This record gives sequence, C-alpha cells and structure tokens, in this order.
Amino acid sequence: MAKVNERGKGIDGVLDKISRDYEIKKPRINVAAFIPSSDFVENGQILSNLSYLLAQNDLQVCVVDFKVFYPNLFYWFCAEPNKKGEGLMRMLKNYRNDIKSIINPTPIKNVYLLSPSPYDSIESYYSFEFRHVETVINILRENFDVVLIDVPNNPPLEFCLGAMMNCMQGFFTAAERVDVLSNILKLINHAGSIGISEGKFLEVIYMNVFNSTYDFNALKKSSFSVAATLPYVKEANECPLEGTGKIYLRDAKTVNRVFASEMQKISDKFI
Repeated sequence: MAKVNERGKGIDGVLDKISRDYEIKKPRINVAAFIPSSDFVENGQILSNLSYLLAQNDLQVCVVDFKVFYPNLFYWFCAEPNKKGEGLMRMLKNYRNDIKSIINPTPIKNVYLLSPSPYDSIESYYSFEFRHVETVINILRENFDVVLIDVPNNPPLEFCLGAMMNCMQGFFTAAERVDVLSNILKLINHAGSIGISEGKFLEVIYMNVFNSTYDFNALKKSSFSVAATLPYVKEANECPLEGTGKIYLRDAKTVNRVFASEMQKISDKFI
C-alpha cells in the first residue's frame, strides 16, 4: 500500500511539473491605447516614461500621437516637429512609404515617434476612415514589438474609435475628478454600440494624484481596476518644458520611488 501511495505522489508530482512548464500565459500586449477620461491628465508623461522602461527590456517601441488636431508628443520626446503633410499624414496617404522615412527617432534608444504635423490643417483629417486607421496600426504592429497610442477622447473622430477597435489593450487615464467614472462609461457604452469589445478597457491609470478623499471603490463596483496610481511629481510634469529630451525616470537626479514603482507596474503588463 505504501508503494502505491508513493507511486501516486510521483505521478501527481510529474503532472504538476508538466502543468507548470506548459502553463498558458496571457499574450504580451503589442498595441495599447491610452485615453484621457478627465482634466489634469497628460498621456505624454506616461508614454515617455513607459517607452523608456520597455526599451530597457530590448523591445522596439513606437509611440503614436493620434491627437491629429492638437499633437503634442513631440514636445515630450523632444523630436523635431514634422513639416506640413509629413509624419502621420504621409503614412495615411501612402502606406507604401518606407516607414523609416516617416517615423522620428527619440532621445530614447529603440523608441520612435509617429506624429502628425502641428502645421496640418484640421480639415485635412476629415476624409480618413476606420480602414485607414486600421492599416496604420497593422503596419506598426508588424514593425515594432510594442505600439503605444495616445488617443483623443473624441468619439466622433475615427482616430479615437479606430484605435479602440484595433488595440489589444486599452487604458483610461484619469485624475482625482468626480466625473471620471461617468466619462469612462459614456465612451465605453458608445464604443460597445458599434461592436468594440468593452472588456479591453477595464483598467484605469490615475496620475497627478494628491491623495485626496477620492472614492476609488466606485470604479471597482463597476468592474474597473486601477492599474497604477502615479503621484503628482513636479519635475516629471516639467520635462517637456525644458526642451532637452529629458525623461524623468532616466534623467532625474532623485526619482520619486512611488512614481517609479507604479510605472513599473504598467511596464510589467507588456513584458
């Protein structure tokens, strides 16, 4: 009887090992959309530091600015602003262009920026449809390990819903504002009405947090989770104002430990 027990334990042990060795892991996020849900958020702060962390893991990263009317990521990455008709506009009009001639290098090794030109007219983006946005994202997906998209919260705009439709994971960015939950639900419900999966957009990144009496539990009751809570750090907010390509996590003399830890939580989702 003792031998049978030992044999049974041995089989169980082998099965446990096989189970661990062949555990199905969640696919790594390769395209992520970041959507503001309130005032007092700046996705550029998150994307510049996140892309830096991902690049440290030997990932090729493309950061995309879909705020076609008012692009600003080139400030955060200290990239040369595109001339009128260059950058994203050029790619939208001709997918056969060499992508290397369209994207801009950044001060971060292995990180590139695809941005509209700040000199493009607003009406020049009216003619683009979901298929154009989808094609751009697919081209980037094929050429980079990770694509991070700064998405405008503008539901009638194809660059908003198109990014939501074609991303693998979405993050709402928020501050301690009373209208966050209602704003998120409104956009998610609209996206769901045209067939966009609501399950991709259940994580919220809070930034510029002052530890006020904000009710985070209201989110959890609505099936959302808090992916990270970034404290307000004056130096991190001032990086684009210096015009030197400073990345807070890389260049600050003293890095806020909470900020670094929370940014690492976000980075771990992509690795």
